[in-house]
Amino acid sequence: MRVLYLSYDGLTDGLGRSQVLPYIIGLEDKGHTFTIISFEKKKRFKKDEHAIRTLLRGKNITWIPLSYTSTPPILSTVYDIWQLRKQVKRFHSATPFDLVHCRSYITSLVGLWLKRKQNVPFAFDMRAFYADERVDGRLWNIENPVYKAVYDFFKSKEKEFLQDADYTISLTEKGREIINSWSELNGQPLPIQVIPCCADLQHFSTNNVEPSVKERLRTETGLRTEHLVVTYLGSIGTWYMLPEMLDFFKVLLVHRPEARLLFITQDEPSTIMNTASAKSIPESNIVIRPAGRDEVPAYLSLANVALFFIRPVFSKSGSSPTKHGEMLGMGLPVITNAGVGDVEHIICSSGTGAVVQHFNEEEYQKVVSTIDELLAIPKTQLLKTAEEFYSLETGVERYHEVYLKLARTAGKTTNSSPKI
Repeated sequence: MRVLYLSYDGLTDGLGRSQVLPYIIGLEDKGHTFTIISFEKKKRFKKDEHAIRTLLRGKNITWIPLSYTSTPPILSTVYDIWQLRKQVKRFHSATPFDLVHCRSYITSLVGLWLKRKQNVPFAFDMRAFYADERVDGRLWNIENPVYKAVYDFFKSKEKEFLQDADYTISLTEKGREIINSWSELNGQPLPIQVIPCCADLQHFSTNNVEPSVKERLRTETGLRTEHLVVTYLGSIGTWYMLPEMLDFFKVLLVHRPEARLLFITQDEPSTIMNTASAKSIPESNIVIRPAGRDEVPAYLSLANVALFFIRPVFSKSGSSPTKHGEMLGMGLPVITNAGVGDVEHIICSSGTGAVVQHFNEEEYQKVVSTIDELLAIPKTQLLKTAEEFYSLETGVERYHEVYLKLARTAGKTTNSSPKI
Protein backbone atom coordinates (compact mmCIF):
# COMPACT_ATOMS: atom_id res chain seq x y z
CA MET A 1 0.00 0.00 0.00
CA ARG A 2 0.99 3.59 -0.55
CA VAL A 3 0.61 5.01 2.96
CA LEU A 4 0.49 8.63 4.08
CA TYR A 5 1.67 8.65 7.71
CA LEU A 6 0.95 11.80 9.71
CA SER A 7 2.63 12.45 13.06
CA TYR A 8 2.57 15.54 15.25
CA ASP A 9 5.56 14.04 17.06
CA GLY A 10 8.83 14.60 15.25
CA LEU A 11 10.95 11.74 13.97
CA THR A 12 13.84 13.45 15.78
CA ASP A 13 11.89 13.29 19.06
CA GLY A 14 12.50 10.38 21.41
CA LEU A 15 9.02 9.07 20.63
CA GLY A 16 9.69 9.34 16.94
CA ARG A 17 12.83 7.25 17.26
CA SER A 18 11.24 4.58 19.46
CA GLN A 19 7.54 4.54 18.57
CA VAL A 20 7.24 5.72 14.96
CA LEU A 21 10.30 4.82 12.91
CA PRO A 22 10.73 1.17 14.03
CA TYR A 23 7.16 0.34 12.99
CA ILE A 24 7.39 2.16 9.67
CA ILE A 25 10.72 0.56 8.78
CA GLY A 26 9.27 -2.85 9.66
CA LEU A 27 6.19 -2.21 7.53
CA GLU A 28 8.30 -0.98 4.63
CA ASP A 29 10.13 -4.31 4.79
CA LYS A 30 6.72 -5.95 4.21
CA GLY A 31 6.25 -4.06 0.96
CA HIS A 32 4.44 -0.86 1.95
CA THR A 33 5.54 2.56 0.66
CA PHE A 34 5.42 5.54 3.01
CA THR A 35 5.28 9.29 2.89
CA ILE A 36 5.78 10.61 6.43
CA ILE A 37 4.84 14.16 7.37
CA SER A 38 6.02 15.03 10.88
CA PHE A 39 6.49 18.16 12.96
CA GLU A 40 10.07 18.74 14.09
CA LYS A 41 11.41 20.88 16.93
CA LYS A 42 14.22 23.11 15.61
CA LYS A 43 17.03 22.10 18.00
CA ARG A 44 16.36 18.38 17.74
CA PHE A 45 15.95 18.58 13.98
CA LYS A 46 19.25 20.37 13.56
CA LYS A 47 20.98 17.83 15.78
CA ASP A 48 19.43 14.58 14.47
CA GLU A 49 18.19 15.20 10.92
CA HIS A 50 21.22 13.47 9.39
CA ALA A 51 20.79 10.41 11.63
CA ILE A 52 17.15 10.00 10.59
CA ARG A 53 17.91 10.44 6.91
CA THR A 54 20.66 7.83 7.23
CA LEU A 55 18.14 5.37 8.71
CA LEU A 56 15.75 6.00 5.82
CA ARG A 57 18.32 5.84 3.05
CA GLY A 58 17.52 3.25 0.39
CA LYS A 59 14.00 2.64 1.68
CA ASN A 60 10.63 3.40 0.10
CA ILE A 61 10.05 6.08 2.72
CA THR A 62 9.74 9.78 1.86
CA TRP A 63 10.08 12.11 4.83
CA ILE A 64 8.50 15.58 4.77
CA PRO A 65 9.58 17.42 7.97
CA LEU A 66 7.53 20.47 8.90
CA SER A 67 8.46 23.00 11.58
CA TYR A 68 6.61 22.61 14.87
CA THR A 69 5.29 25.86 16.32
CA SER A 70 4.64 26.18 20.04
CA THR A 71 3.48 29.76 20.56
CA PRO A 72 1.00 31.24 21.00
CA PRO A 73 -0.98 28.41 22.61
CA ILE A 74 -3.85 26.98 20.54
CA LEU A 75 -3.28 29.34 17.63
CA SER A 76 0.11 27.73 16.96
CA THR A 77 -1.58 24.32 16.71
CA VAL A 78 -4.21 25.73 14.36
CA TYR A 79 -1.38 27.02 12.19
CA ASP A 80 0.35 23.62 12.20
CA ILE A 81 -2.91 21.92 11.16
CA TRP A 82 -3.21 24.39 8.30
CA GLN A 83 0.38 23.63 7.24
CA LEU A 84 -0.33 19.90 7.36
CA ARG A 85 -3.55 20.10 5.38
CA LYS A 86 -1.84 22.15 2.67
CA GLN A 87 0.96 19.56 2.31
CA VAL A 88 -1.47 16.63 2.31
CA LYS A 89 -3.55 18.27 -0.40
CA ARG A 90 -0.44 18.82 -2.53
CA PHE A 91 0.97 15.31 -2.22
CA HIS A 92 -2.34 13.48 -2.57
CA SER A 93 -3.20 15.48 -5.68
CA ALA A 94 0.12 14.47 -7.24
CA THR A 95 -0.05 10.76 -6.41
CA PRO A 96 -3.09 9.43 -4.51
CA PHE A 97 -2.56 7.50 -1.31
CA ASP A 98 -4.16 4.15 -0.49
CA LEU A 99 -4.33 4.87 3.24
CA VAL A 100 -3.90 7.77 5.63
CA HIS A 101 -2.48 6.60 8.98
CA CYS A 102 -2.80 9.30 11.66
CA ARG A 103 -0.89 9.21 14.92
CA SER A 104 -3.10 10.73 17.65
CA TYR A 105 -5.77 13.41 17.43
CA ILE A 106 -4.16 16.53 15.92
CA THR A 107 -3.20 14.83 12.66
CA SER A 108 -6.49 12.92 12.59
CA LEU A 109 -8.26 16.21 11.92
CA VAL A 110 -6.56 16.18 8.54
CA GLY A 111 -6.91 12.42 8.06
CA LEU A 112 -10.66 12.62 8.64
CA TRP A 113 -10.89 15.50 6.17
CA LEU A 114 -9.04 13.45 3.53
CA LYS A 115 -11.31 10.45 4.09
CA ARG A 116 -14.47 12.51 3.80
CA LYS A 117 -13.22 14.47 0.81
CA GLN A 118 -11.57 11.67 -1.18
CA ASN A 119 -12.72 8.47 0.53
CA VAL A 120 -9.14 7.53 1.44
CA PRO A 121 -9.18 4.76 4.09
CA PHE A 122 -8.39 6.28 7.50
CA ALA A 123 -6.52 4.54 10.32
CA PHE A 124 -6.97 6.36 13.63
CA ASP A 125 -3.91 5.50 15.75
CA MET A 126 -5.37 7.14 18.84
CA ARG A 127 -2.59 6.38 21.36
CA ALA A 128 -4.43 7.44 24.56
CA PHE A 129 -7.52 9.54 25.30
CA TYR A 130 -5.92 12.80 24.19
CA ALA A 131 -8.31 15.47 25.50
CA ASP A 132 -8.67 13.77 28.87
CA GLU A 133 -4.91 13.33 29.02
CA ARG A 134 -4.38 17.06 28.58
CA VAL A 135 -6.81 17.77 31.42
CA ASP A 136 -5.50 15.00 33.70
CA GLY A 137 -1.96 16.24 33.08
CA ARG A 138 -3.04 19.76 34.09
CA LEU A 139 -2.02 21.10 30.70
CA TRP A 140 -5.57 22.29 29.98
CA ASN A 141 -7.46 23.99 32.79
CA ILE A 142 -11.10 23.53 31.85
CA GLU A 143 -12.06 26.21 34.38
CA ASN A 144 -10.72 28.49 31.65
CA PRO A 145 -13.51 28.82 29.04
CA VAL A 146 -11.01 28.75 26.17
CA TYR A 147 -9.55 25.40 27.24
CA LYS A 148 -13.03 24.10 28.05
CA ALA A 149 -14.03 24.86 24.46
CA VAL A 150 -10.91 23.12 23.13
CA TYR A 151 -11.60 20.09 25.34
CA ASP A 152 -15.21 19.87 24.16
CA PHE A 153 -14.08 20.20 20.54
CA PHE A 154 -11.67 17.27 20.78
CA LYS A 155 -14.12 15.08 22.70
CA SER A 156 -16.62 15.68 19.92
CA LYS A 157 -13.99 14.95 17.28
CA GLU A 158 -12.94 11.81 19.18
CA LYS A 159 -16.36 10.31 18.49
CA GLU A 160 -16.13 11.27 14.82
CA PHE A 161 -12.66 9.74 14.52
CA LEU A 162 -13.85 6.50 16.10
CA GLN A 163 -17.03 6.25 14.03
CA ASP A 164 -15.48 7.25 10.70
CA ALA A 165 -12.16 5.43 11.02
CA ASP A 166 -11.83 2.32 8.92
CA TYR A 167 -9.71 0.98 11.76
CA THR A 168 -8.73 2.33 15.17
CA ILE A 169 -5.50 1.41 16.95
CA SER A 170 -5.68 1.34 20.76
CA LEU A 171 -2.63 0.92 22.97
CA THR A 172 -4.55 -1.17 25.49
CA GLU A 173 -7.26 -3.76 25.87
CA LYS A 174 -8.66 -1.55 28.61
CA GLY A 175 -8.99 1.32 26.14
CA ARG A 176 -10.81 -0.92 23.66
CA GLU A 177 -13.21 -2.07 26.39
CA ILE A 178 -14.00 1.53 27.31
CA ILE A 179 -14.64 2.57 23.70
CA ASN A 180 -16.81 -0.46 23.03
CA SER A 181 -18.90 0.43 26.10
CA TRP A 182 -19.88 3.79 24.59
CA SER A 183 -23.39 3.02 23.36
CA GLU A 184 -23.72 6.42 21.67
CA LEU A 185 -21.23 5.34 19.00
CA ASN A 186 -22.77 3.72 15.94
CA GLY A 187 -21.55 0.39 14.62
CA GLN A 188 -20.50 -1.16 17.92
CA PRO A 189 -18.27 -3.04 18.41
CA LEU A 190 -15.96 -0.82 16.39
CA PRO A 191 -13.02 -2.27 14.43
CA ILE A 192 -10.19 -1.81 16.92
CA GLN A 193 -6.77 -3.43 16.96
CA VAL A 194 -4.74 -3.35 20.19
CA ILE A 195 -1.05 -2.64 19.67
CA PRO A 196 0.86 -1.54 22.80
CA CYS A 197 3.97 0.63 22.81
CA CYS A 198 6.36 -2.09 21.72
CA ALA A 199 10.06 -2.31 22.48
CA ASP A 200 12.98 -3.25 20.29
CA LEU A 201 13.93 -6.33 22.28
CA GLN A 202 17.11 -6.82 20.29
CA HIS A 203 18.25 -3.41 21.50
CA PHE A 204 16.88 -3.74 25.03
CA SER A 205 18.69 -6.97 25.80
CA THR A 206 21.52 -7.92 28.14
CA ASN A 207 23.10 -9.58 25.10
CA ASN A 208 23.55 -6.06 23.74
CA VAL A 209 25.75 -4.99 26.68
CA GLU A 210 29.50 -5.55 26.59
CA PRO A 211 30.85 -6.79 29.95
CA SER A 212 33.64 -4.19 29.81
CA VAL A 213 31.08 -1.39 29.38
CA LYS A 214 29.04 -2.69 32.31
CA GLU A 215 32.13 -2.79 34.53
CA ARG A 216 33.12 0.73 33.49
CA LEU A 217 29.67 2.01 34.41
CA ARG A 218 29.84 0.24 37.75
CA THR A 219 33.05 2.10 38.48
CA GLU A 220 31.69 5.45 37.32
CA THR A 221 28.39 5.17 39.23
CA GLY A 222 29.70 3.39 42.34
CA LEU A 223 26.96 0.78 41.95
CA ARG A 224 28.52 -2.45 43.17
CA THR A 225 27.23 -5.99 42.93
CA GLU A 226 26.42 -6.04 46.66
CA HIS A 227 23.99 -3.13 46.21
CA LEU A 228 20.31 -3.75 45.57
CA VAL A 229 19.87 -1.44 42.58
CA VAL A 230 16.36 -0.17 41.81
CA THR A 231 16.09 1.78 38.57
CA TYR A 232 13.73 4.34 37.09
CA LEU A 233 13.94 5.12 33.36
CA GLY A 234 12.69 8.24 31.61
CA SER A 235 11.49 11.75 32.29
CA ILE A 236 10.20 13.02 35.62
CA GLY A 237 7.02 15.03 35.94
CA THR A 238 3.44 15.34 34.63
CA TRP A 239 2.48 11.65 34.92
CA TYR A 240 5.37 10.16 36.82
CA MET A 241 5.03 10.29 40.58
CA LEU A 242 8.47 11.19 41.91
CA PRO A 243 7.47 11.86 45.55
CA GLU A 244 5.60 8.55 45.80
CA MET A 245 8.48 6.61 44.22
CA LEU A 246 10.85 8.15 46.74
CA ASP A 247 8.44 7.30 49.56
CA PHE A 248 8.53 3.69 48.42
CA PHE A 249 12.31 3.73 48.24
CA LYS A 250 12.52 5.17 51.76
CA VAL A 251 10.48 2.22 53.06
CA LEU A 252 12.78 -0.14 51.15
CA LEU A 253 15.86 1.45 52.75
CA VAL A 254 14.63 0.50 56.22
CA HIS A 255 14.86 -3.16 55.24
CA ARG A 256 17.64 -2.94 52.66
CA PRO A 257 19.96 -0.06 53.64
CA GLU A 258 22.39 -1.05 50.88
CA ALA A 259 19.77 -0.23 48.22
CA ARG A 260 20.49 2.38 45.58
CA LEU A 261 17.96 4.18 43.36
CA LEU A 262 19.32 4.72 39.86
CA PHE A 263 17.55 7.36 37.77
CA ILE A 264 18.30 7.12 34.04
CA THR A 265 16.94 10.44 32.89
CA GLN A 266 17.75 13.59 30.93
CA ASP A 267 15.84 15.70 33.45
CA GLU A 268 17.41 18.14 35.85
CA PRO A 269 19.06 16.20 38.74
CA SER A 270 18.28 18.92 41.28
CA THR A 271 14.55 18.17 41.01
CA ILE A 272 15.19 14.61 42.16
CA MET A 273 17.82 15.43 44.76
CA ASN A 274 15.78 18.24 46.36
CA THR A 275 12.75 15.97 46.68
CA ALA A 276 14.89 13.15 48.11
CA SER A 277 16.51 15.53 50.57
CA ALA A 278 13.11 16.76 51.77
CA LYS A 279 12.27 13.12 52.54
CA SER A 280 15.57 12.61 54.41
CA ILE A 281 16.88 10.09 51.89
CA PRO A 282 20.69 10.14 51.92
CA GLU A 283 22.27 11.57 48.80
CA SER A 284 24.60 8.58 48.63
CA ASN A 285 21.64 6.28 47.96
CA ILE A 286 20.60 8.16 44.83
CA VAL A 287 22.42 7.92 41.50
CA ILE A 288 21.33 9.99 38.48
CA ARG A 289 22.68 9.54 34.97
CA PRO A 290 21.58 11.00 31.62
CA ALA A 291 21.74 8.50 28.77
CA GLY A 292 21.07 8.42 25.08
CA ARG A 293 19.06 5.55 23.61
CA ASP A 294 22.20 3.58 22.78
CA GLU A 295 23.48 3.86 26.36
CA VAL A 296 20.24 2.95 28.15
CA PRO A 297 20.59 -0.88 28.01
CA ALA A 298 24.02 -0.71 29.64
CA TYR A 299 22.72 1.40 32.51
CA LEU A 300 19.65 -0.83 32.95
CA SER A 301 21.98 -3.83 33.16
CA LEU A 302 23.30 -2.45 36.47
CA ALA A 303 19.88 -2.83 38.10
CA ASN A 304 18.16 -5.68 39.92
CA VAL A 305 14.59 -4.39 39.78
CA ALA A 306 12.72 -1.56 38.04
CA LEU A 307 10.26 0.96 39.46
CA PHE A 308 7.74 3.40 38.02
CA PHE A 309 4.57 4.97 39.42
CA ILE A 310 2.16 6.72 37.05
CA ARG A 311 -0.84 8.82 38.06
CA PRO A 312 -3.85 6.45 37.81
CA VAL A 313 -6.26 8.83 36.09
CA PHE A 314 -8.90 8.01 33.48
CA SER A 315 -6.80 8.94 30.46
CA LYS A 316 -4.05 6.53 31.52
CA SER A 317 -6.43 3.60 30.98
CA GLY A 318 -5.52 4.01 27.33
CA SER A 319 -1.76 4.32 27.90
CA SER A 320 1.01 1.78 27.43
CA PRO A 321 4.28 2.77 29.14
CA THR A 322 7.12 2.11 26.69
CA LYS A 323 9.49 1.64 29.62
CA HIS A 324 7.62 -1.48 30.79
CA GLY A 325 8.58 -3.52 27.74
CA GLU A 326 12.12 -2.17 27.78
CA MET A 327 12.61 -3.09 31.44
CA LEU A 328 11.21 -6.59 30.96
CA GLY A 329 13.43 -7.02 27.91
CA MET A 330 16.41 -6.32 30.13
CA GLY A 331 15.28 -9.07 32.51
CA LEU A 332 14.08 -6.75 35.28
CA PRO A 333 11.03 -7.45 37.45
CA VAL A 334 8.87 -4.33 37.68
CA ILE A 335 7.27 -2.58 40.65
CA THR A 336 4.45 -0.26 39.62
CA ASN A 337 0.90 0.84 40.50
CA ALA A 338 -2.60 -0.18 39.49
CA GLY A 339 -4.83 1.89 37.20
CA VAL A 340 -2.56 2.32 34.16
CA GLY A 341 -3.62 0.60 30.95
CA ASP A 342 -3.00 -3.14 30.88
CA VAL A 343 0.10 -3.05 33.08
CA GLU A 344 -1.49 -4.60 36.17
CA HIS A 345 -3.03 -7.41 34.11
CA ILE A 346 0.29 -8.13 32.39
CA ILE A 347 2.26 -8.23 35.65
CA CYS A 348 -0.25 -10.27 37.62
CA SER A 349 -0.98 -12.77 34.85
CA SER A 350 2.71 -13.33 34.09
CA GLY A 351 4.12 -13.09 37.62
CA THR A 352 6.78 -10.60 36.57
CA GLY A 353 6.55 -7.94 39.26
CA ALA A 354 4.50 -6.33 41.99
CA VAL A 355 1.63 -3.84 41.91
CA VAL A 356 0.72 -1.35 44.63
CA GLN A 357 -3.00 -0.59 44.85
CA HIS A 358 -2.62 2.56 46.92
CA PHE A 359 0.19 5.01 47.60
CA ASN A 360 0.72 4.46 51.30
CA GLU A 361 3.26 2.88 53.63
CA GLU A 362 1.20 -0.25 54.20
CA GLU A 363 1.18 -1.03 50.46
CA TYR A 364 4.87 -0.25 50.16
CA GLN A 365 5.65 -2.60 53.05
CA LYS A 366 3.76 -5.41 51.30
CA VAL A 367 5.86 -5.04 48.17
CA VAL A 368 9.12 -4.63 50.07
CA SER A 369 8.40 -7.90 51.85
CA THR A 370 8.36 -9.65 48.46
CA ILE A 371 11.65 -8.22 47.16
CA ASP A 372 13.51 -11.53 47.46
CA GLU A 373 10.72 -13.27 45.55
CA LEU A 374 10.91 -10.64 42.80
CA LEU A 375 14.66 -11.07 42.51
CA ALA A 376 14.16 -14.84 42.17
CA ILE A 377 11.85 -14.57 39.13
CA PRO A 378 13.57 -16.48 36.32
CA LYS A 379 15.00 -14.28 33.57
CA THR A 380 13.39 -16.58 31.02
CA GLN A 381 9.96 -15.73 32.47
CA LEU A 382 10.64 -11.99 32.23
CA LEU A 383 11.92 -12.22 28.67
CA LYS A 384 9.01 -14.43 27.59
CA THR A 385 6.57 -11.83 28.93
CA ALA A 386 8.39 -9.05 27.08
CA GLU A 387 8.13 -11.04 23.85
CA GLU A 388 4.48 -11.91 24.39
CA PHE A 389 3.24 -8.41 25.10
CA TYR A 390 5.81 -5.94 23.77
CA SER A 391 7.62 -7.49 20.80
CA LEU A 392 8.24 -4.96 18.04
CA GLU A 393 7.91 -7.73 15.46
CA THR A 394 4.44 -8.61 16.78
CA GLY A 395 3.45 -4.95 16.70
CA VAL A 396 4.59 -4.58 13.10
CA GLU A 397 2.69 -7.74 12.14
CA ARG A 398 -0.52 -6.40 13.72
CA TYR A 399 -0.21 -3.12 11.81
CA HIS A 400 0.43 -5.12 8.64
CA GLU A 401 -2.76 -7.13 9.24
CA VAL A 402 -4.74 -3.90 9.59
CA TYR A 403 -3.24 -2.53 6.37
CA LEU A 404 -4.13 -5.72 4.49
CA LYS A 405 -7.72 -5.64 5.77
CA LEU A 406 -8.07 -2.02 4.66
CA ALA A 407 -6.53 -2.82 1.28
CA ARG A 408 -9.08 -5.60 0.73
CA THR A 409 -11.92 -3.30 1.82
CA ALA A 410 -10.82 -0.40 -0.38
CA GLY A 411 -10.04 -2.51 -3.47
CA LYS A 412 -7.96 -0.96 -6.21
CA THR A 413 -7.15 2.73 -5.86
CA THR A 414 -7.28 5.10 -8.78
CA ASN A 415 -4.07 6.27 -10.44
CA SER A 416 -5.59 9.58 -11.51
CA SER A 417 -4.77 12.77 -9.68
CA PRO A 418 -7.87 13.83 -7.72
CA LYS A 419 -8.99 17.39 -7.21
CA ILE A 420 -9.33 18.41 -3.60
